[in-house]
This record gives sequence, structure tokens and C-alpha cells, in this order.
Amino acid sequence: MLKRLIPKPAVLSAAIMACAIHATAFGDGQSDSTKSKAAAKAEAAKKKAEAAEEAAKKSAEAEKKLHESFWQRWDEAFREQMGTPCYVPPAPTPAPDGKSDPKSAPAPANARRGLPAPFDSPPYPTGEWQIGGTPIIGDPGIVPAYPLMQAIYDGPNGAAIQKSRIQLYGWEDFSGNISSSHNVSSTAQNGNFPVIYDERPNRIEQNQFVLTLERVPDEAQTDHIDWGFRIAPVYGLDYRFMISRGFLSNQLLNRNDYMGLDIPMMYFDLYIPNIFMGMNIRVGRIISEADIEAQLAPNNLMSTHSLLYGFDPYTDWGVFTTTKLTPNWTIQLGIDAGNDVAPWENDPGRQATGTAMIQYISSNNKFSFYGGANSFNKGNYGYNNLQQYVGTFTYKFNEFVWTSQETWYMYMKNVSNGPTAAVPFQSGSFPVHPGYAAEFATLNYTMFRMADGLFFTVRNEFFNDMDGSRTGFISKYSEHSIGLTWWPNKLLTIRPELRYDRAYDALAYDNGTRHGQLVLSCDVVVHF
Repeated sequence: MLKRLIPKPAVLSAAIMACAIHATAFGDGQSDSTKSKAAAKAEAAKKKAEAAEEAAKKSAEAEKKLHESFWQRWDEAFREQMGTPCYVPPAPTPAPDGKSDPKSAPAPANARRGLPAPFDSPPYPTGEWQIGGTPIIGDPGIVPAYPLMQAIYDGPNGAAIQKSRIQLYGWEDFSGNISSSHNVSSTAQNGNFPVIYDERPNRIEQNQFVLTLERVPDEAQTDHIDWGFRIAPVYGLDYRFMISRGFLSNQLLNRNDYMGLDIPMMYFDLYIPNIFMGMNIRVGRIISEADIEAQLAPNNLMSTHSLLYGFDPYTDWGVFTTTKLTPNWTIQLGIDAGNDVAPWENDPGRQATGTAMIQYISSNNKFSFYGGANSFNKGNYGYNNLQQYVGTFTYKFNEFVWTSQETWYMYMKNVSNGPTAAVPFQSGSFPVHPGYAAEFATLNYTMFRMADGLFFTVRNEFFNDMDGSRTGFISKYSEHSIGLTWWPNKLLTIRPELRYDRAYDALAYDNGTRHGQLVLSCDVVVHF
């Protein structure tokens, strides 16, 4: 009887295994939720410990940098950023419906107000729709720290300096070109003209060394008035195309120096948030509001400049207002002393000059128009007293292709066809005949993004110097260029380009001996 009650070995093994499985499944009496909570706590504790370890590591590194020399911190920052990709995809944003989304990060306190930036910058020179003479109203104005500023932030009082929003940064831009044109002599070196800035053929140029001191106001917030400023000295060949008569101009107008210094941007910004959706008032010397292109090398899509940009106004001294009326519409009104003339210079072009521009951005953030009267007054002959009416249409097809088309018409009245006592110099050329002098130009840029840090550009333009007042030749011109812009890292920009220009009605190239010109060029921008 007893023998019959003792289970056989196989039956006993099965029972023990069943008990083990039951114990495993139910955690020795613990519920699934209890075990899940314990695992979550363990994971949270692990992450907390890792975060504490990382914070301690960063604190130790920060303490170490405080005792390093400035030059050592700068060297370390430069090396680090040279190994950093130029483009880092942005962090996820909250779901459009406002509901919780575990894949999305909360919006930062200084989030942009209004439509998002349409383009990634870098690799593009700017992330914004075209507008000049103002910070972007609705944007917090955060400038990334380049190595020079990072070295300052990592040093003594770095946190206070960072809180001040004052930054110091810059770049060096140099270029080289191989041209079908040639220099005539050691003194007549402008064989590439009317192509600029690199008007000297078959040579390497130091184009511009720039050191910028600035504070960008926070124009995302709406609860207080903010301020900013910029001072940006430029040294190199490119100063020749920024000069205002009467301010550092003798080095060009009297001596024809190929290397020189100018300060094309010297201004103060005042942001007032409670006028419509925000108003910015800019006082000082600014780069002319219109144009796809700009004097400062990193702000351009290609290495060389178009003819359209090369012969229109460059800088203005005055007061310029920008008011955001709605999320779609922005208006700019200003008054200045005239194009490319210092307010104290005795020149006929120094006169009260108005500017009135508008910007429209479509609600789907695919289209923008920017244009108006960039410069208007009585229009009488002066150093560069151009009356300019201009407009640019920009359309973004998708994240990989976008295009911009700019067109302007300019003129001066009662123009002399040679130097006078009042106007001994001209920005551009003296016209072929006296009287009314006008020019027309239209330009297209189309960009194709090929990788995170690389895009391809096609540029085509038509330029009509109807009276020779810009190039010295009465002729219609065309220009066709292709180029790459490559950011191998955060600090380097490399822009190879192939360009062909043609003058249809005159021998305008190669010192007045050819109708056309072919130029292969490349520039390199090093940020610091």
C-alpha cells in the first residue's frame, strides 16, 4: 500500500519542473506589475547613476579647462569642432495636436515664434527666407559658439559672458582662379572685370579676414524690449567692393590699393515686441537690404558674385525699421544718407534717401517674395546714387530643391560721362554718354541638396548695361555658373565653381579684347 503512494521518479521530476515554471512565471508569489515596477526602478537607478557619472565627468573637465591657458582651450575647441559634422538633425518637437508624444521633446523656453526656418544652415548660408537689415523677428537669435567663443565660455567668467549674449567670432576666406583672361601689366591687373570680387585673373587671393563682435537680440520673447549690435571689420581684397565715399575710402579711390580695411556693418538694434508682432529699429551702417547675395563670404551660395550683385548698391548709413505685421507679412521703412556715401561727405549723392521693402511668406512655408524700392531720392548724379527697384521670388519645392529669382531696374539722372569736381570717382564706371543712365538685370539661383553637408548650385543671369554706367560698355551680358558647396565639418566651407560670361554687344572681357570669359575658381572659408 505504501509503495503505491510513493510517486515514480519520472512523475516526481515533472512535478518539480512544474513548480519551478510556476515560480518563475509568478515571481515566487510576486505579481507581474510588481516585478515590472522593480525592473523600472532598477533601470531608473542605473540611468540616474550614469547621469551622475557623466555630470561629474563634465564638471571635472570644466574645472580642468578653467586652469588651462586661453590658447590651449581655443586649440581644443578648434580640434573638437573640426571633427563635428556641419549639420546635426534637430531634436524632435511636440506633436502638432499638442498631445503627449513619447518620441518628442518639449519645446524649449526660447522657442521660435512663427513659421519655422525653411532651410538647414549649414549647409546653406542662411536658414531664412530672404530679408536684409534686420534680425528675424520671432527668432531667439541664438548664434552657435565657434571655437573662439567656446574657448571664452570655458574660461573664467564664461557663464556670465554666455548669459550676456555678446559673441566674438569670424572667418578667413581665400580663393584662387584660373581664367581665360590675363593681366595687362603689374598695374593693370583687372583682367577678369566685370567679374568681381576676384577681378585679378590666374592667382590666389586673400579675400576677407573678418572678426565680428555682436549681440543678437532675443526677438522670440514678447515681454520686454531687447537690444543688439554688430561691428564687423573686413580686411582683404573684398574691401574694394564695400567702400563708402568719405569713410576709409582713400585707400581705394586715391591709391587703388588691392588690399584694405572696411567696416561694412556697424549698427545698433532695438527690438520692441508690442508693435504688431514686433518691430526692430536698426541705426548705423548696414549692408544694402536687397539681394540674394551679400558682401560677407559665408552669406553667399557660391564663390563668385553675379553681375547683378556686383553693380548695385552696397552699404547705407541711416535708420531702418522692420515690422512684422502678421505671420505672413513684414514691412521695412527707412531713411539713409544715400548709397555708398558717408553722411558727412560732400557728394551730390549724399541726400535723404528712402527705402521701402515688403516680405511675404506663404502659410505653407513654401514661397516667399521680398522686394520694393530699395533706394529712392531725386535721382541726380552722385558717387553711386542709384535708384533701385527690386524683387525676389523664392520657392522651395521640397527638402532637396529650391530656387530664387531676383530682378532689378536701376537708374541715375543727369549723369556725366567723365569725372567732375563734385564726382571725381564712380562706383562702377562712367557712362558712355551723359544724361539718363539705366541698367536692368535678372538672376536665378537653383539649389540641389546632395547630402547633409553638400549642395549643388546652378546660376544663370541676364544683365543689360544700357548706357555703360556700370561696366563701361553698352552691352547685354549673360552669365552661367555651376558650383558645389561642401562643408566637410562645422568649420570649413569649400566652394569650387565653373563660370562662363559673355558680352553680346562689346568686347568687354580680357581688358576689352574678347566677348567671353571662362573662369574656374574655388574659395575656402575657415570659421573660428
